[in-house]
Amino acid sequence: MLSEGVVLFDGAMGTLLYDRGIFINRCFDEINISNPGLVDEIHAEYIDAGAGVIETNTFGANRFKLTLHGLEDKLAEINRKGAGLAGKASGGRAVVAGAIGPLGIRIEPWGHTSNEEASAAFAEQATALLEGGIDIFILETFADLNEIHQAINGVRSVSDLPIVAQMTLQQDGLGLYGTEPAEFASRLDGWEVDAVGVNCSVGPRIMLEAIEKISGQVKKWISAQPNAGIPQNVDGRNIYMTSPEYMAEYARRFVKSGARIVGGCCGTTPAHIRAISDILKTVKPIAAGVSVHQHHEIEIGISRSVPLAEKSSLAARIAEGTFVRLVEMVPPRGGNPGKVLKAAALLSEAGIDAINIPDSPRASSRMSPLALAVLIERDSGIESVLHYCCRDRNILGMQSDILGAHALGLRNILVITGDPIKTGDYPDATAVFDIDSIGLTNVIHHLNRGTDIGGRNLDEPTSFLIGVGVNPGAVDFEEEMKRFYWKVDAGAEFAVTQPVFDPALLERFVEYIESNSIHIPVIAGIWPLTSLKNAEFMNNELPGVSVPDLVMKRMAEAESGEDAMRTGVDIASEILRRVRPVIDGAQVSAPFNRYHLALRVFEG
Repeated sequence: MLSEGVVLFDGAMGTLLYDRGIFINRCFDEINISNPGLVDEIHAEYIDAGAGVIETNTFGANRFKLTLHGLEDKLAEINRKGAGLAGKASGGRAVVAGAIGPLGIRIEPWGHTSNEEASAAFAEQATALLEGGIDIFILETFADLNEIHQAINGVRSVSDLPIVAQMTLQQDGLGLYGTEPAEFASRLDGWEVDAVGVNCSVGPRIMLEAIEKISGQVKKWISAQPNAGIPQNVDGRNIYMTSPEYMAEYARRFVKSGARIVGGCCGTTPAHIRAISDILKTVKPIAAGVSVHQHHEIEIGISRSVPLAEKSSLAARIAEGTFVRLVEMVPPRGGNPGKVLKAAALLSEAGIDAINIPDSPRASSRMSPLALAVLIERDSGIESVLHYCCRDRNILGMQSDILGAHALGLRNILVITGDPIKTGDYPDATAVFDIDSIGLTNVIHHLNRGTDIGGRNLDEPTSFLIGVGVNPGAVDFEEEMKRFYWKVDAGAEFAVTQPVFDPALLERFVEYIESNSIHIPVIAGIWPLTSLKNAEFMNNELPGVSVPDLVMKRMAEAESGEDAMRTGVDIASEILRRVRPVIDGAQVSAPFNRYHLALRVFEG
């Protein structure tokens, strides 16, 4: 296939299935089984239009995506059938490319799924496509370089057939994480593929700019498969407006800029492919580019990282093994920080090491914790620990916020996934959860080592002290410990526990991590109860927290008001005294903004 001339791939499969009555809530890959005649018909139309390569209708036929439709047990059948339909339609007139797309989930370092699991999933799909009789593989519409690398590894573990590897672009012409086309193409060029390029998401103009940046930077063939422009909503339907003639003219420009493989993605029809086929008869490809840009793997190590003790005053105390004292300060609901700044000054005078600032706790709407952290550090002479929640922002917004926090002088951060929106003030608000606390810990760890989420070098690394949350009293302790291990593996440097009312649970947790060689400072969460109602709330309505019967009984026996608060402080102080030998610090909450209670716990 990759020998001479320009190779023309086909156009969109999903667009045509949708136009012919297949609703978008269907699994398009399953149509290989339920309506094979329709798939065969579309393949034949593209071949008649002049396509030299047709792609199997298997873009989303991997285990993770098929599971969403309850079709995981039909994975092999769907892929084999897809390959067989394309092979039958080609009749020897076209090459059959086994289409493989992303898994539809985030893999490490941004998600739970390991590289090995991802690679195995790609290998599973590739094996079924091979059984169906494909000629080459096309890996397309990938946004994450690490994921396409695992796809390449997975395919290569079962086959040595040619691979076309394609990334997708944003409207700014960069990869999803802001990676320059020349950067990701150079990276792909160094892996075991036969052609590299871009497809989907953008129209011909933006893609041409990317091809011009890639050309001359890679030694392998270059591919370009744009969408037919940006879809327009017409009477509730997305219609692609780019004409076949326009697409054909840009195909000519792709070839003149160095592409040897052209075709179309979303919105592209047999009419577009026919127009491209006609114009390619008059175009000769330029010679394959010679690489003038060599990608160098980023040197990650101590030379690009700030030592722990130099990150912040809190980090220095943790590094030297000093018991640290934190107090939690919930941001106000309004825009006036006066009261909390006054309280911060009080805590600073009392010798507290840092103020822990939650990010919209229990999904409540409050002042930005980032803004409050800056105000506290500026006005009160005490460091903050900024909670950062994954619920409300996508991964790009998170990176922007965190880089901005560093520029503003913040250095201590506690990464949390975030409470569900339904528990908060605005249950109809939209939760993002682009990544969870494990993924965000990885993001910040990479920033600390001088690289952003797109794999590009920063001017200089950030220097955050990275903390994570952990719940020693989780109902599923094994699952909680598994996630905690992943957080530490991702780069966490200290942990703050959920409020502890049963010291035995915390002691069990510390014993567990020590026996499993998880070496990380543990700061115990301590909550001085203020009343029986407060204890009942903590026990029944705060996820992951339980209050032992003995504590409930003591709070029930206490009289209301000052006596109840005194009892709560006594209980908190007793817990702290008992766990003091096994922890590295304590974070004491100040229920209902009663900061004097937190100080009394430390005094006790």
